[in-house]
Amino acid sequence: MDTDARAARRGSPLLERSRESGGGWSRRRFVGAAAGAAAVVAVPSPAAPPTKGAPAAEERPTARPPRKDSRPRPFYLGTYTSVEGGGTGIGLASYDPDTGLITGAGTLTGVPDPSYLTLHPDGRTLYAVDEREDGAVTAVRLADRRILGARSTGGAGPCHLSVHPGGRWLLSANYQSGSVAVHPIDASGGLGERTELVTHSTPPPGPGQQGPHVHQFITAPDGGHVLAVDLGTDTVYTYHLDQAKGTLAEVSQAHTRPGAGPRHLTIHPGGRYAYLANEVDDTVAVCGYDPATGRLTIGDPQPTGSSGGTNYPAQILVTANGSFAFLANRGHNSIARYAVEADGARLRLLGTVPAAGDFPRQIAFSPDGRLLFAANQRSGTVSVFHADSASGELRLAGEPFASPVTVCSLPL
Repeated sequence: MDTDARAARRGSPLLERSRESGGGWSRRRFVGAAAGAAAVVAVPSPAAPPTKGAPAAEERPTARPPRKDSRPRPFYLGTYTSVEGGGTGIGLASYDPDTGLITGAGTLTGVPDPSYLTLHPDGRTLYAVDEREDGAVTAVRLADRRILGARSTGGAGPCHLSVHPGGRWLLSANYQSGSVAVHPIDASGGLGERTELVTHSTPPPGPGQQGPHVHQFITAPDGGHVLAVDLGTDTVYTYHLDQAKGTLAEVSQAHTRPGAGPRHLTIHPGGRYAYLANEVDDTVAVCGYDPATGRLTIGDPQPTGSSGGTNYPAQILVTANGSFAFLANRGHNSIARYAVEADGARLRLLGTVPAAGDFPRQIAFSPDGRLLFAANQRSGTVSVFHADSASGELRLAGEPFASPVTVCSLPL
């Protein structure tokens, strides 16, 4: 099925814009504008232990300590600037870490279509994708909100980016081009010219896809391996990142069932298991991860709590203590709650809570884990929930915050 036909099936209100721009990555951009029974997920086989001599993942810090004050914290919002009714740049706001109340503080203009945001490990620089046909990534110094410049990603429609924990490399995913890129980060936080660009050519596209579509590019807890989630080829690719040169060498491929459409992966704090959200077939899967080799093993598809209706899972997160996982459901407009069992090897669906917004595209924890934010694309709102780390309960924290075509939130 071609891009526009799929968009029409999902009821995109911006289908005409998709046609004008030639389709392609706009399907990811506007897709979908159109329950408590327990389910246990088990990984197919145990993952190997960490590499000998490396610190065990369980020994690494899993969260920042709780804050001792209640002063407002910075909050940034990603949006689309080139759509009708969209934003005008990166949204600026703050939030109360106790109540979850968000207060707007204007917009940082000059960054086009900043649909995904991330932070440098030192907390001084923010990075945004410029999700356009001529894709780019932009660096912003937070001290004075100065734009440090943008660099081409070498592809179209970049939709995700992350910083390697060492702070020297920016990883980005080009959705439309089906490629991953690496940029160096200098001492100021600014970006250098691209050191790597890899386009996925095998396996061939899955059912209903016309090519590779990379949706996410992250670093595994071992630090040496990076993983790219490709919706178009139904594959998660593992690469070795040369941390001196910024180049990539493919290590392995993990394949979902045909047509699953993997979108987002999160790794358990223990470092041996991961959870994969499959957008197209409305499932999640538990995966085994071998830190020594970087190999991922994908388990059987499991329910999202959407009760069989039209639903497109977006992002999945796991709590810092490794006890619970949360999944954003677009269409069902809910947040699914899972208990994490057997040291990460199983997920048990606890149920869902309403997202208090339309089309929750992205979810994020506050640094202390006490709040969960849901960016609702179609309602143009951010819902805030109190997250209980002991029970996995989510409790809505007041009225959602209004922000045009919000597709990403970044609480600091």
